[in-house]
Amino acid sequence: MIKKEPNPIDRHVGSRVRMRRVLVGMSQEKLGDALGLTFQQVQKYEKGTNRIGASRLHQLAHVLGVPVAFFYEGAPVEADGPGGLQEPGAPAYVADFMSTTEGLQLMKAFVRIKDARVRRRLVDLAVSLVDAAEDD
Repeated sequence: MIKKEPNPIDRHVGSRVRMRRVLVGMSQEKLGDALGLTFQQVQKYEKGTNRIGASRLHQLAHVLGVPVAFFYEGAPVEADGPGGLQEPGAPAYVADFMSTTEGLQLMKAFVRIKDARVRRRLVDLAVSLVDAAEDD
């Protein structure tokens, strides 16, 4: 049996739901409770496995404290050609990174560092760690 891939828009909206939920420090269970859903349903929304209807998206926006348009920021746009989609601006790995707890923690801490030299040294450290891991 062939597993159907989630629609890129559904995946993007779901990743934005996850990113915002993690940013406000809410568990999937608490979000589910606020929406009258199980945490498993929230998981399916966040993965893009299940589509989020208009009224549910409105509810999510209210609970997470963002406008509905937030969920579509940076969404794939139609490419030239039949039915094609392309990512605008930032690559998909940026959204993937920002939808993880560690990514959000790192981003929050990084932007609080005022000294540009310290930020640069932190970036250099991360690059050297990646280089060392790739050498293994």
